[in-house]
Amino acid sequence: MPGFFKDLEGWQTEWKNMPEFIQEDHQPFKSILVHFENKDDIAQFSKLLEQNITECTQFIYFPKLTKMNLLKKVCTTQRPINPKYPVYIISKGRWESRQTAKALEKINVPYHIVIEPQEYDEYAAAIDSEKILKLPFSNLGEGSIPARNWVWEHSISLGAKRHWILDDNITEFYRLVKNIKYRVDSGTIFRVIEKFVDRYENVALAGMQYELLVPRKRVCPPFTLNTRIYSCTLIQNDIPYRWRGRYNEDTDLSLRVLKDKWCTVLFYAFLANKTATMRMKGGNTDELYADDGRLKMAESIVEQHPDVAVVSHKWNRIQHHVDYTKFRHNKLKKKEGAIIPDKMNNYGMELKTIE
Repeated sequence: MPGFFKDLEGWQTEWKNMPEFIQEDHQPFKSILVHFENKDDIAQFSKLLEQNITECTQFIYFPKLTKMNLLKKVCTTQRPINPKYPVYIISKGRWESRQTAKALEKINVPYHIVIEPQEYDEYAAAIDSEKILKLPFSNLGEGSIPARNWVWEHSISLGAKRHWILDDNITEFYRLVKNIKYRVDSGTIFRVIEKFVDRYENVALAGMQYELLVPRKRVCPPFTLNTRIYSCTLIQNDIPYRWRGRYNEDTDLSLRVLKDKWCTVLFYAFLANKTATMRMKGGNTDELYADDGRLKMAESIVEQHPDVAVVSHKWNRIQHHVDYTKFRHNKLKKKEGAIIPDKMNNYGMELKTIE
């Protein structure tokens, strides 16, 4: 797992006046592969261990592991703090699913959903019209780039220092602590991220890691520096960049800011659960990902950044691979006069188990 803390004396140096974060190694002490010659051997082994083992069983714990109902683990906030900066969802063709809108409404986070004008009636039938922003263009065939840049300028017109931009296929938000992913019931985690990055003068991008990519039983820091930020992104408005290209725009933007010595902060303490790319209709699926879309995506980032990116094949599909170690020396710079209390601050968040 990436993490560049050699110049920070560990993440604890920066994680002050922040929520409690404990993440221990709960991985198995030892794993072995057991072979069976027939069904009778499986049945006998199952009886010896007093556990039900079938031909479909992939692994077991010994002694038998007591399963935890993670659905009952919640992070509640008595006095929620909503994000300071405007939150935007860019969406196309997904007025029926509305995953991110539903997720934000569930935790009472204010937002605007940004859509193309020809789809206004469909979205307005399901979402409060005051939350809908209509783009001044439609069907440009350039993916989400024009909409992303329009959002950037809109947030500047509001006088905002930063803005959030979210993909429209996020289903849930979590707080990771003590090896448990607690579902949150408020937007407090957004505000905590804002408070963290606002301490520094050189954090261009920040965001939440995908829930799927952070195994809850492994050790990890609450955040990592100088890597790609994607899907749930907090952007500093006055950086001298804009979205560009057709593919992997998040990787491209992250690399451009990193090459100019800015920092990015990807949070593991706060996570977003996102439906996988190409598994939902609408969005960029039809415009960009058809006809060898993955190869085009990988090749595009290599063309833009041949010094750090290559095309690779992993997880049984074509991917791009970026070497982010070249940016490990980009250091966080605290704002002059910043005073940060050396204490834990949970911002009213409490960890609970629903009975």
